[in-house]
Amino acid sequence: MTRKAIVLLILGLASVAAGVTPSDPSTTQQGKTAAKPSIMLVHGAFADASGWARVITLLERDGYEVTAVQNPLTSFAEDVATTKRLIDAQKGNVVVVGHSYGGAVITGAATGNPKVKALVYVAAFGPDAGEKFGEMLDKFGKSALGPALRPDAAGFLYIDRAQFRDVFAGDVSIGEARVMAATQKPINGASFGASVDSPAWKTIPSWYLVASDDRAIKPELERFMAKRMGAHTKEIKASHVVFISHPKEVATLIDAAAKATGKP
Repeated sequence: MTRKAIVLLILGLASVAAGVTPSDPSTTQQGKTAAKPSIMLVHGAFADASGWARVITLLERDGYEVTAVQNPLTSFAEDVATTKRLIDAQKGNVVVVGHSYGGAVITGAATGNPKVKALVYVAAFGPDAGEKFGEMLDKFGKSALGPALRPDAAGFLYIDRAQFRDVFAGDVSIGEARVMAATQKPINGASFGASVDSPAWKTIPSWYLVASDDRAIKPELERFMAKRMGAHTKEIKASHVVFISHPKEVATLIDAAAKATGKP
């Protein structure tokens, strides 16, 4: 018997003694966990996908594949279609996250898609069927957002720069708020009169982060929507742009939703 044959025989006997064979599939898979779902981040009005930068960094550090959707904000239908297209392009399971107006977008875009295993609403609209989310703003008293909006000649809305930090970003630095105000992405005002036919949160497990110092979407409205959808809810003291001022807490909630997708 050759030396090589003797070595192979010894290895085989050792494997048998351990109760396995070298090619036993149960050992090659042992300890492996299911692949993590991909994360899709959907921005709101007056912003673009780059606002998620801090959250993206944290999620990617934890091993998630992250895509931040660049919605045109030209119409609600177009934003839903763009988000749907990006969901369909993902491999495997997906957790879809929406901030502010982006919550309404994911409520329509994720409906009926078997890839979407969880929804995360970050100080976001979660409208019911036929509900015009723009009309929800004043449900629990006057929102500071409406009076601060300024339309351009084409009906696209901006937040007045002098009011931007107070209404939208009260817990970021003055310098950062100025940059955000200068680079804000306008939204077609007609989008706030849109609605969804079949809300995704009625069939997909949801998580909700309430920003208790939000002046754009009142905290009372956020709590109402979170309770209505039966969401796993967390509340922190933050402004409307909680994903910028508290990225760690936002990433933690997204991670919790993602981990829950692997549980029976």
